[in-house]
Formats: sequence, structure tokens, C-alpha cells
Amino acid sequence: MLFQLVVVGKVREQWLLQGIKEYSRRLHRLGKVEIVEVPDQPCPQGAALQKQALQREGEQVLARINPRSYVIALDIKGKTMDSLGLAALFNNLALAGNSAISFCIGGSMGLCQQVLRRADLILSFSAFTFPHQLMRLILLEQIYRACKINAGETYHK
Repeated sequence: MLFQLVVVGKVREQWLLQGIKEYSRRLHRLGKVEIVEVPDQPCPQGAALQKQALQREGEQVLARINPRSYVIALDIKGKTMDSLGLAALFNNLALAGNSAISFCIGGSMGLCQQVLRRADLILSFSAFTFPHQLMRLILLEQIYRACKINAGETYHK
């Protein structure tokens, strides 16, 4: 399975980079991980300018999604799921012949409506708001957990 993360912005904090690297390494034997970063747009003053900036980010995200992927957009208003549910989703997608999943993580302004409309699933990890850089690490850990569940290994408790 290919797990593609299409993310807005860069991670600069070393502790986050180390965690992202660690979970990417752990996932290596369970599936392929590809992280694609698109530049974040400055958040301008005014709703119209913010919408334009968000649109530019969204266009870049959409252009980089693997065309064969099942697309999951992360958004606070999305469906919630536990780790077992995510594992079941991965398993069901694999059984249906899907070999690639693209996750979309927006920047500080979120994801534009075009990205949300393209998504096959809109997923919320929590009602809390997380920094998008931290969300990348949380997502990789949950992908790893779901893969370990599906492999029948003991990581998940």
C-alpha cells in the first residue's frame, strides 16, 4: 500500500522531524510512505484575500494527489474514527483493489472546498485543533498503528 501525504507547509521543528522520520522508517516494511509538501500561502487580512490564498494552496494540493488514490482529507468537521476503524478502512480498500491512499493536510487556513469535494472521505482526528505540522506526525503514527493491527502485530493495545 502506498500512503501519500500531501501537506501544506514545511516542518521546521527538529523534534517533529525526528518523529516523522521515525514513523516513516517503521512504516517502510508495511507500506510505502511518500510525503509531498506544497508551499503555504501567507494568511492575508480580509476574507476575500484569505479565500484566494486558500484556493492557491488547494490547487497545489490537488495537482499533487496520486490520481489512482483513495483520497482522505483531514478536516475538523469530518467523520471520526478509532484506530480499529482506520485499520478496517485500509483493509477494505486493499480488498477492493485500492493500492494507494492520499491524505491531505491543510495549512493554517485549512483545506479549500475543492479539496474537500475531491476527497473520498473527510476525516477528523478530534474536535481539538492541532498545528498542521504536528498533525503530520499524529497521522503517521495512526497509519502505523492501523498497519500493525492489520498485520496482527502487538503494537496496538
